[in-house]
Amino acid sequence: MNLSYFISKRIRNAESNSFSSIIHKIAIASIAIGLAAAIVSFLIMQGFQSAVKNRIYGFSNHLLITKFTMNNAVEEQPFDFQIDLYNNPDQFPFVKHVQEFSHKAGLIKAEEEVLGIVFKGVGAGFNLEGFKENLLEGQFLQFPDSSYSNQVVISRIIADKINAKTGDELIVHFFQNPPRFRRLQVSGIYETNLSDYFDSKVIIGDLRLVQRLNDWSDHQAGGLEVQLDLDSYSYVQLLRVDFDQHLASIQEQILDNPEVENRYWVATTTLLGYTFDYDKAALEESARQIGESMDYDLYLETVRDKYIQVFEWLDLIKRQVKILLVVILVVVCVNMISVILILVMERTPMVGILKAMGAQDQFIRSVFLYNGMSLIAKGLLFGNGVGLGLCFIQDRFKLITLNAHDYYMNYVPIQWDWGTVVFLNGLVFITVLVVLLLPTRFITRINPIHAIRFD
Repeated sequence: MNLSYFISKRIRNAESNSFSSIIHKIAIASIAIGLAAAIVSFLIMQGFQSAVKNRIYGFSNHLLITKFTMNNAVEEQPFDFQIDLYNNPDQFPFVKHVQEFSHKAGLIKAEEEVLGIVFKGVGAGFNLEGFKENLLEGQFLQFPDSSYSNQVVISRIIADKINAKTGDELIVHFFQNPPRFRRLQVSGIYETNLSDYFDSKVIIGDLRLVQRLNDWSDHQAGGLEVQLDLDSYSYVQLLRVDFDQHLASIQEQILDNPEVENRYWVATTTLLGYTFDYDKAALEESARQIGESMDYDLYLETVRDKYIQVFEWLDLIKRQVKILLVVILVVVCVNMISVILILVMERTPMVGILKAMGAQDQFIRSVFLYNGMSLIAKGLLFGNGVGLGLCFIQDRFKLITLNAHDYYMNYVPIQWDWGTVVFLNGLVFITVLVVLLLPTRFITRINPIHAIRFD
């Protein structure tokens, strides 16, 4: 048996009412609370990001292609959407689906209300799978073989404002010269809780209605939405691309920019993954490859750029959670340093006896390191139990609710990511273990004679 481990085990088996036992419990509780807080924070943060992103992706997909124009009007300039990307999406392995769309401004005339809206026209190839979770009542549009569908899907907010339900008829007046109107039927009601961008103004209808109103051909639309498979890239591949961009920026300005050291720091931290955002990198790399194959009169925009306020809010949450993780690690490490120092001071006579018997400093340090590793392992065990337990309760019963108007969802979401859980466990274990090397250095300064006399 390993002698240092045997001695460490004897130390851990102190009586339940001894001072060492109390110190052990404090250390275990410190690690457990810190890890539990980190697990809950990260799983909630990832749940927020996933829920909000999926709602946006389900409504607008990942990339938007429109006709290049300097006009900021709601309605897009028409173009022939049967471009190479639309006809041959398989040439890009990361493209899952391409669909046409167009917007047109209008007014809904109800019995007692008049409401300004944006009519979003979609085709029969609309990706219903991504939108299905937003559909609360009724069904999606039914596209006839000829003519256009007179059905629309409206949001819960609009339905409440005009007192409409599925099956009701609406009169929609469209802004154009001369003005036109259509009598449409509500086939379904959706809700994304993104009221500032979708729910408060967008209704979904048939693209062929927009084509008819604008006198467009069957192959013309306002734009294309591209759905991507963000998991088609490898993490290392995107990380390398991102790092090369930072490195190129440094090399271009290395002779003129006095802040080259700061730029190098950014590149280094990006390489380490601290500032790296996989989804953002995948979107930008996909946009770059698709953009190189398009005509110059088309404009390609990522959904992150179009709804930049939402994604900046999500990035802010991510930064805050990372800062919280750093604070947790600092607190846990300080507590563990204090605990080990107290244990060393309490066992000073034992350290003196071991030194008098010829034990090396490394051997004695390993005794306390084994003790620290045991405390860390127990803390991780209890921390996982508490953290995962709280997440399970919230995920199952949704006890903590939210204001959907402010947070885009009705409850605190949880996303189960076991890779994140394993990463947090490994990070806490390694960080605290490395930090424990500091207080154990105190052992090298202990004089055997003074230690044996220590009281």
